[in-house]
Amino acid sequence: MSETHLSTQKFADLPLHPEVKQALAENGFEFCTPIQALSLPVLLQSKDIAGQAQTGTGKTMAFLVATFNHLLSTPIPEGRQLNQPRAIIMAPTRELAIQIAKDAILLAKHTHLKVGIVYGGESYDVQRKVLDQGVDILIGTTGRIIDYVRQGIIGLNSIQAVVLDEADRMFDLGFIKDIRFLFRRMPEANKRLNMLFSATLSMKVQELAYDHMNDPVKVEIAPEEKTSKNIKEEIFYPSQEDKMRLLLTLLEEDWPEKAIVFSNTKHSCENLWSWLEGDGHRVGLLTGDVPQKKRIRILEQFTSGQLDILVATDVAARGLHISDVSHVYNYDLPDDCEDYVHRIGRTGRAGNKGVSISFACEEYALNLPAIESYINHSIPVSNYDSAALLDDIPQPVKIHRKHPSGTRNLRERSGTGRPQGAHRSGGRPPRHDRTRRHS
Repeated sequence: MSETHLSTQKFADLPLHPEVKQALAENGFEFCTPIQALSLPVLLQSKDIAGQAQTGTGKTMAFLVATFNHLLSTPIPEGRQLNQPRAIIMAPTRELAIQIAKDAILLAKHTHLKVGIVYGGESYDVQRKVLDQGVDILIGTTGRIIDYVRQGIIGLNSIQAVVLDEADRMFDLGFIKDIRFLFRRMPEANKRLNMLFSATLSMKVQELAYDHMNDPVKVEIAPEEKTSKNIKEEIFYPSQEDKMRLLLTLLEEDWPEKAIVFSNTKHSCENLWSWLEGDGHRVGLLTGDVPQKKRIRILEQFTSGQLDILVATDVAARGLHISDVSHVYNYDLPDDCEDYVHRIGRTGRAGNKGVSISFACEEYALNLPAIESYINHSIPVSNYDSAALLDDIPQPVKIHRKHPSGTRNLRERSGTGRPQGAHRSGGRPPRHDRTRRHS
């Protein structure tokens, strides 16, 4: 990890429970990130916090370490029933909940604490079987948690720690009434450790914190640095007719190990998938109406390397935590400035380097001034030679066509397109500088 990503605070020097320290050491966590270094000393004194931090800053491990340490250091509530978890972690999306659960399982290895996860789109009965066995730390989306609470399957009387992650997105998605419903069924705020994290601590988020927490300490890191220094940003001004050819040419030039391509609409994403699939890329599609089981399968394929490219809308990609994403392509500039930060934050995580490439086409170029004002810097402009772009691109496939996801099918063809035999398994193709990038 780079020095810019980590602080000088060591986990080993914090007053953590030995089992937590052991899990951190075994998983390679030695130095805290800035948000961890600021929040953990406060939380280890059993003080509540409202933390402002973007995704990729280490906030998940901050609240998980605090949660595990608190439960291991605090007596189990008297009269606690099997269906009553001791901690609850609420996330706005199932993907984020799944990622939090994966990290929690790492910390639970040497403890007696059981982790459970619930979210919509999966069988009630399967998740209920886990709950019936009793869980100490419940992670999930608010809608599914409420369903189980109303059915009496979960009781919140013994909650000793609460985490609300990505609170600003909870507001955006309309979940705040659900959250208040759950808070009202827990012990009083001064009888539990409360943690709220949000990309922005707006007035409405702070109001929520002060309504349901015990005088939380406000913690924030470098709010002026909305984008990571580890991400190389770049922007092109393509014509509408060059836009797709430019993307396909850049993908050939950069040959990213793992890339996410963002577009603003479901229709545009489907069109992108069709062209990329037709061009032989191993590509997955995530839009809001993709069934949950298929979403999980696509994410697993992307994470494991069976897919190289993920095409996604902002809503579908919200809360994704996928390691080693090397490139993010903004095929459309987002209408919301915060979405730009969320998008490019998929790369350059955990101290790794990343690349963000954006297209300012005729339709969305007007969004650029607001984005640059929001991130407090101009995005370097690169030019391209239209005549040098790929011109032997295959026709797109139909979106309903069933296709194998495990084998890349790059076509071997001659002419002015990509070099013959440019198979990923056979090594990278020559880096022909078709875009002739220059500032």
